[in-house]
Amino acid sequence: MKKTVKKSVLTVAAASLLPLLLVAPAAADSHDDKPKGKSKSTSKKQPSPPAAMSTIGGSLLGRAGTQVTLGKGAPVLPKELSGRSWIVADAENGDVLAAHNAHWRLPPASTLKMLFADTLLPKLPKATTHKVSAEELEDVGPGSSLVGVKEDLSYSVHDLWLGVFLRSGNDAVHVLSAMNGGFDKTVQDMQAHAEELQALDTQVVSPDGYDAAGQVSSAYDLTLIARSGMQKKDFREYASTVSADFPGEMDGKKRETFEIQNTNRLLTGDYGIAPYKGVAGVKNGNTTHAGATFTGVAERNGKVLLVTVMNPDSGESNAVYKETAELFDWGFAASGKVTPVGELVAPRSVPVKDVGKAGPAKNEHGGDTAGAGSGSGNGTAADQVASAGAKETSGGMGTALAIAGGALIALAAAVFVVNRRWPSRRG
Repeated sequence: MKKTVKKSVLTVAAASLLPLLLVAPAAADSHDDKPKGKSKSTSKKQPSPPAAMSTIGGSLLGRAGTQVTLGKGAPVLPKELSGRSWIVADAENGDVLAAHNAHWRLPPASTLKMLFADTLLPKLPKATTHKVSAEELEDVGPGSSLVGVKEDLSYSVHDLWLGVFLRSGNDAVHVLSAMNGGFDKTVQDMQAHAEELQALDTQVVSPDGYDAAGQVSSAYDLTLIARSGMQKKDFREYASTVSADFPGEMDGKKRETFEIQNTNRLLTGDYGIAPYKGVAGVKNGNTTHAGATFTGVAERNGKVLLVTVMNPDSGESNAVYKETAELFDWGFAASGKVTPVGELVAPRSVPVKDVGKAGPAKNEHGGDTAGAGSGSGNGTAADQVASAGAKETSGGMGTALAIAGGALIALAAAVFVVNRRWPSRRG
């Protein structure tokens, strides 16, 4: 029998396209729980970011290279950061403290599962059970990370989400996609939600993040998506769960279970990586074409930061976690001592009372983003986010959010505030 999940959660609050970068399908999707180190090749020239990138969130974010404006007493950025793209942002007010090629459209690997979860979590009641068919698993990519879902066995939606968040299980993603009406519909729903969030660098081809031609996102978009997801209670709980019991095979009339652990090494620690104090999610990934990718959220002294790092090429094992931790350290030390270089924009459906003297922000085609529709006619997921915000906040201000660093094992418990106030749109 599955053990009772112990939870510790207080009241919540958190709350045009450039040409696609085409990538060839990978031969295999790497297992996200294995440490990956790759050697720099001196014979192969590393790709360069495009000369023109999106300026959503601010003109500086559309520039190639590192963008930071240091003030008095601000520490310098960590040396020898090797991520092709990264961003450090304040999760509460949306300020981008520093960024490097923030809008470079790159393969996202399993960090795309954050968009999958943010889109589908409100649609599938967690107590619902589903018997898995062979057809639902037959298109899972070879070499995919798996949680161990088996055909002809039944699983609750809650179990499947644990498989997605902890083990990055592509098998669980495919089953949940089937419950949502199928693979293609899920891709369409995710794309519509990305557009609603103004994550316009993102092109969804496969819900699980498996390498696919044309599937891209950016450090900016992944940070937007994580910020939206962390405003959902279930998303936060799953992202911060360290370990859980997952249903296994039937042993006579009794269902066996086995333990699964979160592959986010800054949350759990492993392979020489210590848990990062104050971290509470969110998602890691690693595939042939994406390399290592990671988006994390952490709190220190009442300040909550989001950091995304994509495809570091230092050749060091677990570089994505090490560089993320360095950027967290820098961000906490630099907060209040730097001039923001941009902002995380609000979803399109969120009303903005004060757009500032500069007026509404412009999208990549020069049109206003304020009040714009998603173009898909589907704002359901975002509407639910806004509805939840109305119920869970008072006067538009967020209340305290407490997350235990693991629903079953309280490891490096983090308690932090995420403000649901969206930043005003700046020109």
